[in-house]
Amino acid sequence: MGIGGNSPGSLLLIFLIAVVLFGTKKLRSLGEDLGAAVASFRKGLKEQDVTKDDAPQIDKKDDEHR
Repeated sequence: MGIGGNSPGSLLLIFLIAVVLFGTKKLRSLGEDLGAAVASFRKGLKEQDVTKDDAPQIDKKDDEHR
């Protein structure tokens, strides 16, 4: 059994239908766009982690005295 309950034969058939409908150039550009989007998303997550680590830490004892 393959991904999500689909057999490898049915996945191959779906892939072949997609190639016939869209063509290899369109699928290649779609794959490149998807890869760029994932890379941009990962970069954004890394930048968010860096800014979260650089944030000043507030001591709870200081908050009680205010």
